[in-house]
Amino acid sequence: MNNLFFVVFMVFVIVMLALDLFVFHKKDHVVTAGEAARQTLMWVGLAMGFAALLYFHAEWVHGRSVDDFASLAELNAYRHETAMQFLSGYFLEESLSIDNIFVMIMIFVSFGIKKEYYHRVLFWGIFGAIVLRFIFIFALGALVTKFSWLLAVFGIILIYSGVKMFRPKSDEHIDTSNHPVVKFASKHFPVTQQSYGHDFFHKDERGRRLMTPLFLVLLVIEFSDIIFAVDSIPAVFSVTTDPVIVYTSNIFAIMGLRSLFFLLSDIADRFWLLHYGLGALLCFIGLKMIGGEFFDFHMSTIASLMVILGILVVSVTLSMLIKKPVKNEKADLRNQQ
Repeated sequence: MNNLFFVVFMVFVIVMLALDLFVFHKKDHVVTAGEAARQTLMWVGLAMGFAALLYFHAEWVHGRSVDDFASLAELNAYRHETAMQFLSGYFLEESLSIDNIFVMIMIFVSFGIKKEYYHRVLFWGIFGAIVLRFIFIFALGALVTKFSWLLAVFGIILIYSGVKMFRPKSDEHIDTSNHPVVKFASKHFPVTQQSYGHDFFHKDERGRRLMTPLFLVLLVIEFSDIIFAVDSIPAVFSVTTDPVIVYTSNIFAIMGLRSLFFLLSDIADRFWLLHYGLGALLCFIGLKMIGGEFFDFHMSTIASLMVILGILVVSVTLSMLIKKPVKNEKADLRNQQ
């Protein structure tokens, strides 16, 4: 890994976060669909720009020079493969992130958070995810390099997660008072049930610093992202075991997750078959990881990318063509009785 390149990348991430919080979203407001669409296009454009950089200068990432390659053909093949690995990881992470968006919507609704505060919570949630994923990805990368059979173990986990996603989804609702994160925080830290605008903490008359409901929501979202990362990060390792490519593709995907959240939050129900498509995607990746470890099965990076995009496009298209069945609540009630 090229330390200078990685430092420049992290400076870029910090600058973009600072612009987002202190310039584009200086005041709390409800993010409109148009604003979300523009920001989503910006983040996708930046990710494609990074992929183009890898396509022409992938050697910069790993601190290599042109002289390290035996021929121009070998150099171009290396650049092309690195760029394809990044794109595969990016689209895979972005696809799986869509399911996480549904979870975040449910969290905000269950806790009764006002829409103008959504962005603030998501911003700090993404900031926490950047730090946690750095630790998770590079630790996992070191382990996979030393124990390649771990990929097969993660493959089994992904298949299990994928099969679970084929179960019919009920209209879930979070029991805010009994959520494990809320119970833990309430037991070990001073918490107030009263909201104070966009503040995460509030000082009471005794000078105690109390956690507000908004901070509890942030903790719940961070916890859900950790659970989500257990599936998504090993999935990206099925495409490449290079921690730098895994991390950069993850960062571009989750940096664009906020705008994608606001873009899809009002129309999430329309993509009712996407959940099943993501389940199929996890099963495919799990089988690919197991096959690569035990049966010498290998699929090219570009073929994996086509499968990822294909499953996503088919799921979204079918969701728009096929009307979602109307749930018969009375029948469900009689069955329960």
